[in-house]
Amino acid sequence: MIAVRDATLQNRPIDRLLGIMAQLRDPDGGCPWDREQTFATIAPYTIEEAYEVLDAIERGDLDDLKDELGDLLLQVVFHARIAEEQGDFAFDDVATAICEKMVRRHPHVFSGASFASSEAQTEAWEAIKSQERASKGGARGVLDDVPVALPALTRAVKISKRAAGVGFVWETTDDVLAKLEEELAELRAEIAAGEKAKIAEELGDLLFVCANLARDLGVDPESALRGANAKFIRRFRFIEARLADEGRTPAQSTLAEMDRLWDAAKAEEKASD
Repeated sequence: MIAVRDATLQNRPIDRLLGIMAQLRDPDGGCPWDREQTFATIAPYTIEEAYEVLDAIERGDLDDLKDELGDLLLQVVFHARIAEEQGDFAFDDVATAICEKMVRRHPHVFSGASFASSEAQTEAWEAIKSQERASKGGARGVLDDVPVALPALTRAVKISKRAAGVGFVWETTDDVLAKLEEELAELRAEIAAGEKAKIAEELGDLLFVCANLARDLGVDPESALRGANAKFIRRFRFIEARLADEGRTPAQSTLAEMDRLWDAAKAEEKASD
């Protein structure tokens, strides 16, 4: 039986949480579901919890944020417990590794280094990260270790940022916009040709350039798209509410009617700004 950590340690919440996880994973008396889990099976929950943290932040709900951060911390503890049982590493190793990384990446705070500007500090940060990647020995290419599991837009930004770091980058925003127009023209041509695979390819190219434009403008495309989603939902609900006042649904109205209500929603938003 896996012993729960000493009760005197459990005065610290993190030690109590580690003890709870050990007991949940205990082969003799633990939770059957928790015992069955692996890195792979709980990975989707880890991603989900990270998004729920983001959702709480964007809603400005600090009580919910506290709960969601706890759920995310549980995921870290869960992964670390599985690794500890396999003899690979434990939670303390995870904490030690991130402490060392933060000290290493902030020489201006911990080692007396100084930078003339925030841009110089950012360049140093990227140089340190590059050295860390090189020291691992596995990934040799500039783009080799950009995580595949990232949301596609976020990954596109990271890929383009890495490429830009070695000089493979458009010189001006106008150059990026020109490329965007070029890709849009190519998409139009493939739409006219009607070949689905080519349409998908050109649409992907267009989205990749959009991600480059976002990076160039200092905009997070995922956040921008979430904002656009929220705006669409807000305006469509306006349409639904106005139609409901007339005893109708969107399906019972025309596109022209909904367009007029959409414009009314936009005008109302501008008036309230």
